[in-house]
Amino acid sequence: MALEIVETIAGLRARVAARRSAGLVGLVPTMGALHEGHASLIRQARAECSSVVVSIFVNPIQFDRPEDLERYPRSLDVDAALCASLGVDLVFAPTVAEMYPVSLECRVEVGRLADHLCGRFRPGHFSGVATVVLKLFEIVQQDRAYFGEKDAQQLAVVRRLVSDFNVATTIVGVPTVRESDGLALSSRNQRLDPDERQLASALYHALQRVKSAIAAGVSNVSELKQLAATQIPPDPRLRLEYFEIVDPVDFQPVDAVTGPVVAAGALWVGTTRLIDNMRCVPGES
Repeated sequence: MALEIVETIAGLRARVAARRSAGLVGLVPTMGALHEGHASLIRQARAECSSVVVSIFVNPIQFDRPEDLERYPRSLDVDAALCASLGVDLVFAPTVAEMYPVSLECRVEVGRLADHLCGRFRPGHFSGVATVVLKLFEIVQQDRAYFGEKDAQQLAVVRRLVSDFNVATTIVGVPTVRESDGLALSSRNQRLDPDERQLASALYHALQRVKSAIAAGVSNVSELKQLAATQIPPDPRLRLEYFEIVDPVDFQPVDAVTGPVVAAGALWVGTTRLIDNMRCVPGES
């Protein structure tokens, strides 16, 4: 069957219901501007599910800066063509009015998981993410939902959301897809000019350096954070917003590395904010 683009909640529910008897339904939630990272999520969903739904919705309530929402790339026709080429069954592309017909009175509150990293610098962001994800889960009623590990804190929030609210779905984390120089694929990479693009892999190199140091037995967090900072070139277009070493489950900062951790950072490259992370394990290269 050809790809269908559905704009209404009622229409999406009806089409998913008609397909449910065929087997598992997979959901890949996105904000569009699809790239190879999204394609990896879709391919895994296609391999594991009988029906695949990709949602494309730029969610206004997760943006902490109006100019960021305004600048977010939108390319539904191109995105739909990619989805069709990957065998997606349904694209759910609702308007803001469809998803939020009235002002929200109820939102999902995210606790300690949002205290650090992006949650610290983007107030309300994870509440907006958790709220729209819960809405999408209720609309689609999928069996599996696929999220990229690049957004590790978001993935942790979604896993806890499913646990806390007894949502009947399996969350599947998919490894980060990178450019040849290590830069994690992101829709925001489109904003980088050629010179900025050359600088953008600095965060990846900082993460790699820290991962190697932890594998070699370095456990002092202050030393590791300083090591990461030295990997960021002294260029006025670069600003390291944060670099933290956190527990991989609750995303709280650790005092020392005694087991698996997540190293995570946010780097401003000009006016574009990029995030990345790596799982680091002592003794494991």
